[in-house]
Amino acid sequence: MIVSLNWLKKFTDINMPVTELATLIGARLVEIEEVIDLGSKFKDVLVVRAVEVNNLEGSDHLHIVKIDDSGVMTDIERDENGLIQVVCGAPNIATGQMVAWLPPRSIVPNTYYSNEQFMLDVRQLRGVTSNGMIASARELDLFDEHEGILVLDADLEPGMSFAKAYELDDYLLDIENKSLTHRPDCFSIIGFAREVAAIQGNAFKTPDWLIDFTPNNINKGNMKLEVAIDDAELSSRYQAVVMSGADGKKQSPLWVQTYLARIGMRPINAVVDVTNYLMMLTGQPLHAFDYDKLVNVSGGEANIHVRSGRFGEKLELLDGRTIELANDDIVIAAGNTAIGLAGAMGGASTVIDENTQNIIVESATFNLYKLRSTQMRHGIFSEAITRFTKGQPAELSAPVLIDAIRLMSEWSGARCASEITEVYPVKQEKIILEFEVDKINSILGSKYSDGDIAKTLQNVEFDVDQISEGMMNVTAPYWRADINIIEDIIEEVGRLNGFDQINPSLPIRNFTAIKPDSFDYFCNNVRRILVRAGTNEVLTYSFVHGDTIQKAGQDVSNSYRITNSISPDLQYYRQTLTPNLLGLIHPNIKQGYDKFAIFEINKTHSKQDGLTIEGVPVESEKLALIITNKETEKGTPYYKAKRIFDYLSEILGLELEYREINKSFDDPTTVPFDYRHSANVFDKKTNIRIGIVGEYKKSVSKSFKLPEYVAGFEIDTRAMFNAVNSLSNSYKPLSRYPASERDICFKVADNVQYNQIISAIEQVLNDIELEITISPLDIYKSENSDAKNITVRIKLVSNDHTLTGDEISSATKIITESVISSTDAVVI
Repeated sequence: MIVSLNWLKKFTDINMPVTELATLIGARLVEIEEVIDLGSKFKDVLVVRAVEVNNLEGSDHLHIVKIDDSGVMTDIERDENGLIQVVCGAPNIATGQMVAWLPPRSIVPNTYYSNEQFMLDVRQLRGVTSNGMIASARELDLFDEHEGILVLDADLEPGMSFAKAYELDDYLLDIENKSLTHRPDCFSIIGFAREVAAIQGNAFKTPDWLIDFTPNNINKGNMKLEVAIDDAELSSRYQAVVMSGADGKKQSPLWVQTYLARIGMRPINAVVDVTNYLMMLTGQPLHAFDYDKLVNVSGGEANIHVRSGRFGEKLELLDGRTIELANDDIVIAAGNTAIGLAGAMGGASTVIDENTQNIIVESATFNLYKLRSTQMRHGIFSEAITRFTKGQPAELSAPVLIDAIRLMSEWSGARCASEITEVYPVKQEKIILEFEVDKINSILGSKYSDGDIAKTLQNVEFDVDQISEGMMNVTAPYWRADINIIEDIIEEVGRLNGFDQINPSLPIRNFTAIKPDSFDYFCNNVRRILVRAGTNEVLTYSFVHGDTIQKAGQDVSNSYRITNSISPDLQYYRQTLTPNLLGLIHPNIKQGYDKFAIFEINKTHSKQDGLTIEGVPVESEKLALIITNKETEKGTPYYKAKRIFDYLSEILGLELEYREINKSFDDPTTVPFDYRHSANVFDKKTNIRIGIVGEYKKSVSKSFKLPEYVAGFEIDTRAMFNAVNSLSNSYKPLSRYPASERDICFKVADNVQYNQIISAIEQVLNDIELEITISPLDIYKSENSDAKNITVRIKLVSNDHTLTGDEISSATKIITESVISSTDAVVI
């Protein structure tokens, strides 16, 4: 962004050298990449009057021009009347004109910054002496001229400095935009001037017309115009007015053209220049449509509405490109036809040209997040969209539109021909903050008084009320949407006064290291256990593509969508960890890692979990693990994943219970798993559901290109932590006496599960005064049989004596009778 120093001076006093000002701005507002001395390339250009214009004999386009410089130029040949002779080929040169003259030994401005500067001299053209040249706008490095030489305002005096006449004795500040992304007010001359005044310690007063929200002095016509906003999410305010009698051939005043040109805007015509001038001055983009063309497009009515783009819809832009619109684009439509890409660029169908007489002037604000995606999607980086994507306040549109009506009338001859029509669905609430002055000083390390703080904020037009000594109430102006919390006020006070003005001193604080949370210790312990089990930890993005969620079988609508995602591939917040890990299996196998296990411990969010009392999404702590082998191993992968789960739980001291999954139980964690080859896992003591372990659905495996041998689990880490914390100290010394083992094989019906046998054994363990451990040994079922054999190993030990055969037989009998009673088993 380029800022003109002379333009700033129209709104605030600047009483320091430009180098000092640039340093001050860099320290307190924004980095300045370069200070450009604009006046140096115009220092030799003079305003002169063309007194005589005669055709050069033998030429069809050259003229001999006698110019009057009021004798300012010395050491130059003059005629008997004191006039200087110049040969000029411009078709628009005429007697009496005031023009810009480049005398001999001056450098042509449009070559001033090049490696090959062009210095003028006294030359002979067709045998006629020419002293320097009469310049065009292009040669003056202002803009491309339309008819030839630049004709100046008639009220200038010959001999004046051209730079002084048009305030081109100027310095341009090249601003680094990125650090002002949150400050849309600073993308305007008035907003920047407000900051420059404040960092110098001066109060700023916004021009009255810019805070006038009521068009009291506008003569309204009776032309019809209707506007509508289809969705309040697209635009919080849209205003428009019809103006008639515009002269599309008229040019804006030359001083306006020079100010636009010096900051990089090309003057076009009076109508377009009004919109660009006010955009640069206030930060509020405007757009003008040809009223008659719009009515023709809409089918006979002046009807504008703001809507979303439609799939497959096309729009020809002002730059000649035809683009295909997306659903996230915001368009301005006339009737059912898109005529402009809102906030970015107008359409060719309603362009202002030299035949335009009736115009519609638009002043609005649009959803900045949608415009950012539009900007990147269509490659549009106009001055307008640059400002809209910073977040223009809706309140600004009204006074700017009112002033646009005034300037259109003055510069193009247009007159107001309708009411100002508007739709204003979303009004901004005032931001009011109450705070203690001591808090500002304690955070900044400063010693500002109540008066110092009040003056600092009032300099940038905050409303400050002193509630009591040491207490203030501050209302932010409507253009400061970046002010939301007390820390924003603290930053404002420190920045405007200069952080370098605060005496640095170390804060008096307790620097005792904070003990990590017990949950963090627990997670680190889990990591160590899983690494010992031979698995590898990975970290994946919290944001995922919608396709990843759908591949895992989860509902995309249950995910929080990122309004302004950092990448098209990272649009949603993940509901669980498993889909991310599934997405890593195939790429790793392609890289040659055939057999591995990966896990991740991290946070997830889903809409199903709801919001906290602060109104933010509930954060869940999860652990997910996947084991895989490109080659099929013996046995099913479920048991290998379960073995790792059991290993983890055993070290943590948990006793787990695996239960079948209800097919209808459909939460984000369970969805990727095949309920027929998976189990819900509960802590036996607390009955807390910890997670799920199992194999994945065939549809999920196909979507992620998984090998056949793959399984895993996902755990609620917080639930496991709570279960571990509920454990009491169960330490028992190892027995000094030998243990005895017995293998018992039960023949049971096919529908009897292993858990039923274990439960039957556990029911009678309290009746046996021995330490007993049960472990699975084998499950066998012959083909076409309606029964199966389940073998368990019973380990018995006493802490005070060696077991006798009778004791072992008695314990075994109690156990087998309980199983037989509960399951109708037969011991074989």
